[in-house]
Amino acid sequence: MKGKARVRVARLEGGRWREVRDEVAAEAPLEIRLRYRDEVASLGVVLRTPGQDAELAAGLLYTEGLLQDPKEVLAIAPCADGSLPPEAREGVIQVFLRHPLPPPPRRHLALTAACGACGREALPDPGRLGLSPPPPLAVDPDLLLALPERLGEAQRLFRATGGLHAAALFDREGRLVALREDVGRHNALDKLIGWAFLQGKLPLHDHILLVSGRAGYELLVKAVAAGIPVFCAVSAPTSLAVALAQAYGLTLVGFLRPGRMNVYAGRERVGPPRGLPNPCG
Repeated sequence: MKGKARVRVARLEGGRWREVRDEVAAEAPLEIRLRYRDEVASLGVVLRTPGQDAELAAGLLYTEGLLQDPKEVLAIAPCADGSLPPEAREGVIQVFLRHPLPPPPRRHLALTAACGACGREALPDPGRLGLSPPPPLAVDPDLLLALPERLGEAQRLFRATGGLHAAALFDREGRLVALREDVGRHNALDKLIGWAFLQGKLPLHDHILLVSGRAGYELLVKAVAAGIPVFCAVSAPTSLAVALAQAYGLTLVGFLRPGRMNVYAGRERVGPPRGLPNPCG
């Protein structure tokens, strides 16, 4: 399965050491290059789990405000530079544009898998994309409470390695639409948004997002950019994430676990549990 690697490990178990083979999450650098005719510009290097590299590049470019329409993209393909060895070519993805190269972002990407806003001169602002708050979407709390189990069932790479984040998109009926896994939580969401961007599905006004970790500011910015009205996390949000959700009209759910959750913003979208009155009016 792509996205994982086999390694030898010394395991202490039952008071005895033994050497076993184990599977770990794959992590490798990826340089993203923009091309227009003979012009080439390197956007930077990200550390990611190999797989869905085209989606990762597209999602990152969209959420950085460098692309707005899939029609701007002529093709996304691995590097074909014959002067490089095959293993080096696998670490480069090229985005061929139909128009001249856009101005570079106000940072150069040299990111670890955990980094989102690192290297910026200022925090990312979803207002740069000219977005309006997402439209109303009523969700059943019982539906939300069922999503973590569905996420876990779909995380094949996490079950094999225990080392990947996930971002999952559900429709308003709670059906899983798409899921992406990566060693970086930002990468997982970029891959998911990149998939929707390339498929012409943005904005995702009728969908619910669930991430497998915490809800940080950078992830909320990406959700706003994608038009997602309901952002759920199995862990905690940050103060900036809560403020952003309130400012842009997102419903932000944290600590989504079997039988419980916290709603930090956008409570009006979440109805009462079945058979119970709504205590918040």
